[in-house]
Amino acid sequence: MKRAIVFITVLLALSVVGVVFWTAMRVRASSAPAGGALRNNWSVAAAASYLDNREVWWQSWPVSQRREGTVCISCHTVLPYAFVRPALRKQLGQTELTATEKKMLDSIQKRVTDWKEIGSYYNDDAHDAPSHATESILNAVILAEYDSESNDLSPLTEKAFDEAWALQLTAGQNAGGWDWQDFHEAPWESSESGYQGSAMIAIALGHTPVPYNSEPDVQDHIQHLREYLRRQYAAQPVMNQLYVMWASAHLPGLLTDAQRIDLIRRVASLQNKDGGWSLSALDKQASLKHLGFDLFKRIDRVDGSDGCATGLVVMALEEDGIALENPVLQRGLTWLEKHQYQDGSWWASSMNGFRNPASDMGRFMSDAATGYATLALEQSLSTRSVRLSSSASQSADALPVPHRSVKPALAGTAR
Repeated sequence: MKRAIVFITVLLALSVVGVVFWTAMRVRASSAPAGGALRNNWSVAAAASYLDNREVWWQSWPVSQRREGTVCISCHTVLPYAFVRPALRKQLGQTELTATEKKMLDSIQKRVTDWKEIGSYYNDDAHDAPSHATESILNAVILAEYDSESNDLSPLTEKAFDEAWALQLTAGQNAGGWDWQDFHEAPWESSESGYQGSAMIAIALGHTPVPYNSEPDVQDHIQHLREYLRRQYAAQPVMNQLYVMWASAHLPGLLTDAQRIDLIRRVASLQNKDGGWSLSALDKQASLKHLGFDLFKRIDRVDGSDGCATGLVVMALEEDGIALENPVLQRGLTWLEKHQYQDGSWWASSMNGFRNPASDMGRFMSDAATGYATLALEQSLSTRSVRLSSSASQSADALPVPHRSVKPALAGTAR
């Protein structure tokens, strides 16, 4: 009997060791980016090529297809693409929308126009309402981003905003926010993602023309949104708080000066020695699944800096008005400049499981990383072009003076 117990104990121990070894190998596989060697200098053209190719793949992927020839908007691939592709077009001297952008916008416009006939991405009882609310925000955010090029809000974009406002919650602890798809997949489709989506629509509102934001009913919705973002701010992971910092550059009343200073200090303390940031530091997951995943990532040392976290931090600090000479920001920009791969991408690993980095699904987080990294670098180029005479530096402990102006129609409350 004792021998049997010893045998079973040894067998179980060997099984555990085997599982740990197998998992560590899976982590090691996911830690090796598939983009080739690092480039000597980051390339706008290479970034655009990578993002275009990934958007083309997404638009043709059977899983992303929706009714009437439309395509799902993904937070990891489509949204970052929509944020950054207009800026890349200007850098590359492209005067017209690319074919890939046109197809993306045609799909969104069709879904906004024919919403009642097409319906939600997920129309089962459990997911229909949050799917509808999630899409309403993403539609408005992307259409507003493209309208900002002409500083005019199209009737269709206004309709997209109307759809989102109609679904804004009016009661409960999330009043002023929205329901959101929750498949327990951080950071885009989890219990915390609704707050992030609300911050994104705040960013979009910063790009809309003054007349729209001056409308009384819109002002009322904005105020409820502002109250929600402020009320729930302290409970959010750093990643979500960075989106609010980004939005606060355009929409007043989201952060107090004390909150801004505190966030800047905390972000500075999370910066890695190489100058970058990691998603695991910005969005700590508390579930057993994520604790185990984080353990294996640490065992294999793949919880280091990535393009998604670093791009988001740098972008938020830039939007807030931190001087480019600030050492924290400068190290972040340097990391981004030195970590683009030959295929034009920046790397980031999944927060939810092990992915083959050479596979299309394994590139989802690298899609987001490339979008945010490029957006941050493009913003730095834009800032340098208007601040060539600036040589003053700031420490991470100093209160920065924003370099962006606040729209008159949204003024009246402290940032």
